[in-house]
Amino acid sequence: MFFRPLPWDYGVRNLWRRPGRSALTMLGLATVVFLVLLVTAFVRGLETSLAKSGDAQVVLVHSLGAAENIENSTMPGRSTGLLAASLKRIESRFGERYVSPELYLGSEVTTAASTAPSKGLVRGVTMSAPLVHRQFQLQAGAWPASGEVLVGRLAAAKLGRNTRELAIGQTLHFEGRDWKVSGQFAAGGTALESELWCPVEDLQQAMKRQDLSLVAVSVSDPEGIVDLAEFCKERLDLEWQATPETAYYAALQRHYGPVRAVAWLIVVLVSGAGVFAGLNTMYGAVVGRVKELAMLQTLGFSRRAIALSIVQEGTLLAAAGSLLAAAVALPLLSGAAVRFTMGAFTLRLDSTALLVGMLTGLAIGVVGSLPPAWRALRMPVVEALKAI
Repeated sequence: MFFRPLPWDYGVRNLWRRPGRSALTMLGLATVVFLVLLVTAFVRGLETSLAKSGDAQVVLVHSLGAAENIENSTMPGRSTGLLAASLKRIESRFGERYVSPELYLGSEVTTAASTAPSKGLVRGVTMSAPLVHRQFQLQAGAWPASGEVLVGRLAAAKLGRNTRELAIGQTLHFEGRDWKVSGQFAAGGTALESELWCPVEDLQQAMKRQDLSLVAVSVSDPEGIVDLAEFCKERLDLEWQATPETAYYAALQRHYGPVRAVAWLIVVLVSGAGVFAGLNTMYGAVVGRVKELAMLQTLGFSRRAIALSIVQEGTLLAAAGSLLAAAVALPLLSGAAVRFTMGAFTLRLDSTALLVGMLTGLAIGVVGSLPPAWRALRMPVVEALKAI
């Protein structure tokens, strides 16, 4: 049997016949898609930040059993020299071995503009840190001298402070003393960008401790990772453990797996709410057109053709709403910083997030149009023509 669809422009003209209802429907769909884009950008930002963090050549040496809580690790101050003297496959250049002693902790940080403390991440480092953490880029200012601190690009977001409060020349207070901001750095979107870096000797003096949290070692080849792990196993008296940096951040990814699962569940729930909203709107639109749909049947158009036209209208509204949501979300969400337990990261509205949002919007348009179309077309033509 020959299938004769309604003209394409018939569905388009119907949208303009009811501009108020069409605009409200489009705004409702745009709101749903915007929420989907927001949650998806959060998940993508978290995943990308952890995926970028970690260098395949870097191994973190820390106390035994502190693999997931390095801030609780303690190592003697002489650990750096012992590792540098005992291992051969450590990357070096011009006689400088890539070994970075670090003191890492969470600390209460206050600024000159606000005395209310915020939880920040502080890392005591030496000049060797940029050699090991190759993502490091000094964006402004200078390397911190004694009594100074280097601020990560997302440190203000982690502290919940305005970026002006952490500008070069400002004063921060943590661990019982004041620190002058000497510069700002980026680290390629990794977790390091949430941190405050200061000289490790100054941090040890402020905390009245001489130990370290970890020693980051950059090995020259994959065998160096094996050698380092074997060294830690053989020296049982040291109670050290060697964790590749990539494995450390992979463990963090697994740790935040439930958070990502809940976020995707929110996407599903928001999408489901959008489907029901679309159903209500389309029901209202279709019920008011019962006579029109019956007349189309008397003119020879099949129920399938009429249903296709209704779905076309819903899909057009959903597509317009999805594009509107994307147009608002791209400048508003992309790159926005978010505080999290691990530090801070930026929302990532990439192609994957946009694809999820667009497909969700189109699915709402299609699925929300089918039940009302089916209900209206089930009514006998004679009864539909008499409907008020």
